[in-house]
Amino acid sequence: MTQSPKEGLVSRCLNRRLSRPLAALLARTPLTPNHVSFVSFVIALASLWLFFAGYNIWAGIAAQISSIVDGADGDLARLKDMASPFGGFFDAVLDRYADVAILAGLTYWSLEFEARVAEPLALAAGLFAITGSLMISYSSARAEATMGRGFSGLADSLVSRDARLFVVMVGAIVGQGIATLLLLTAATNLVVVWRLAVARRGMG
Repeated sequence: MTQSPKEGLVSRCLNRRLSRPLAALLARTPLTPNHVSFVSFVIALASLWLFFAGYNIWAGIAAQISSIVDGADGDLARLKDMASPFGGFFDAVLDRYADVAILAGLTYWSLEFEARVAEPLALAAGLFAITGSLMISYSSARAEATMGRGFSGLADSLVSRDARLFVVMVGAIVGQGIATLLLLTAATNLVVVWRLAVARRGMG
């Protein structure tokens, strides 16, 4: 895997404290960074299943564990000198599938277990949260491809993947699925609109 030097606040302050020691342990094993990327994806699928089964607290914790493990693949790649363009691409693709799985699980749990009277709101919030999450990643990649540079400062770091999954964990633990989806919907899509404005000024 090839990891971008950009990191979100949750990753810097929390995830790295766990993912780096994990990577150091894994460096003593035959596991590759791509193996770790896949394990992170499997944990995200476990979060989806736990949401479906109604275990929202464990589902939220699994989402956060997936985020932590996802950070270990880059550290492992550096420790083993195994960074590669394919590894970065493989990790990015699995991350998008993982994001959809986790948010779809939270949406299902909100519909099934939290508030049946608010089903249309939960469904809409889930769909827009998934869309916003994907567009955050897409807008970054597209800006780099089209303009030759990515976003910087808050336009880059707000609602980063580590922050989104941390919010999912907190929302799931406190049992506020719909509120969490609404927060993610607003935050992700507003940042995408902001990025459009930033890109418009940068492109002239």
